[in-house]
Amino acid sequence: MKKWAQLSGILLFLIILVFFDLDPEKPEVTSAFAVAALMAVWWITEAVPIAVTALIPVVLFPVLGVADGKAISSAYFNHVIFLFIGGFLMALAMEKWNLHKRIALKILLAVGVSPAKILFGFMFATAFLSMWISNTATAMMMLPIVMSVIKAVEVQLDEKSISRYATGLLLGVAYSASVGGMATLVGTPPNLAFGRIYSIMFPGAPAISFADWMAVGVPLAALMFAVVFTYLRIFFVPWKSDTSGARDNIRRAAKRLGGMRREEGIVLAAFISMAALWVFRKDIDARILVVPGWSGLFTNPEYLNDGTVAMAVSVLLFMIPSKSDNKEYILDWPTARNLPWRIVILFGGGFALAQGLADSGFSGWLGGQMVFLRGIHPLVVIIFIALALSFLTELTSNTATAQIILPIMASMAVSMQVHPLLFMLPATLAASMAFMLPVATPPNAIIFGSGKITIKTMARNGFILNLIGVLLVALMVYYFGDILSRTSLTELPAWARQ
Repeated sequence: MKKWAQLSGILLFLIILVFFDLDPEKPEVTSAFAVAALMAVWWITEAVPIAVTALIPVVLFPVLGVADGKAISSAYFNHVIFLFIGGFLMALAMEKWNLHKRIALKILLAVGVSPAKILFGFMFATAFLSMWISNTATAMMMLPIVMSVIKAVEVQLDEKSISRYATGLLLGVAYSASVGGMATLVGTPPNLAFGRIYSIMFPGAPAISFADWMAVGVPLAALMFAVVFTYLRIFFVPWKSDTSGARDNIRRAAKRLGGMRREEGIVLAAFISMAALWVFRKDIDARILVVPGWSGLFTNPEYLNDGTVAMAVSVLLFMIPSKSDNKEYILDWPTARNLPWRIVILFGGGFALAQGLADSGFSGWLGGQMVFLRGIHPLVVIIFIALALSFLTELTSNTATAQIILPIMASMAVSMQVHPLLFMLPATLAASMAFMLPVATPPNAIIFGSGKITIKTMARNGFILNLIGVLLVALMVYYFGDILSRTSLTELPAWARQ
């Protein structure tokens, strides 16, 4: 199948290149489209490793005269990439010293011992951690804790109830990992991809900061969290039962960690500092009150970005000595080697593709072909976009899909004379609303690997949550998206007309 997929992508590339002429005055428009089609086929089918597909622009864009090789190569390393690297280094430091496990266990101990409270505790801990560190790592860390709790309550529930409750707990971890990732720019890869592609497509647009994103992401994540919890509470949690054994199990796990070590305290302080510096870097305009950002203390505040913060804090962790287990520093290079470089390259490939589509004129050409959409109500278009992305990412990489779709959404917005965020934002958020299949997201796959959930169960419940998520995304963006843009989303800004 992979060989056929490889050949199909190459054949489609050649057909477009030889038989299509999208703009006779600009042959590079057709060439850019051919490269995009090849990458789309290979990304969706994973005919070759997704990071390898991401390197195609470095070769084909210069060869076909679409873009300069130096300019395209520079797209692979930028401030968004450094934001991702810095955030992931912090996650690796938390994992190295078991801080993430301590946070999760503390939350679980704080919420109580009833079945519903245990479900809430697992979901809240997972969602909170997924806001800041990899949702894959979060789900992997939570799985053994969930399994131990399930084992503890088996003696207190009948066989049918424990089977249903176990399913609810496992689904709660998988789904809350995806939901929590929507809340922040570093929570999930599509969010980071959006920020960079938005700046590539519209260089004159105001930059979207960490705090700007949270103004929309946190309320949406909170709403979706409430929906998922309520749904699982109704259908999977026994209403009356004693689960005090679960609390004992969680308490024993926390006791095994011992007291908080010096290294954990340092990582926790660094984590809190990084989050605070991200949130308060720029002025926060709350309409009735403006909180000045700390970047204003510098001569050139515009030189500073969220990537600067991420790297500054991460570099410090390599310099602070450790006093435990003969480890020299809080963070070391052997630990840093675990960075997911394939995702870093995937990001770069998406940014390079967006750069090529914009520079070649393809994005402008595509926008001109979509004038027929002007008669359709924007809310209808938003719902369709969110629905398409939600179900498409059930079968494909949500990061790769977002990288392909976002430049198209930008062109569609310009064609319909609306703010680009009106279409780019729901496409980005809906890429995280994939709850049906194990292959949809790593958390789904990890939880499915427990052997306690069938594909049928995950698909049936995930389908309902997909539809609810799509509706929430569409309504949130249409009615409250202007919180992020500070202007009406139903009007095209002057900077987007250029």
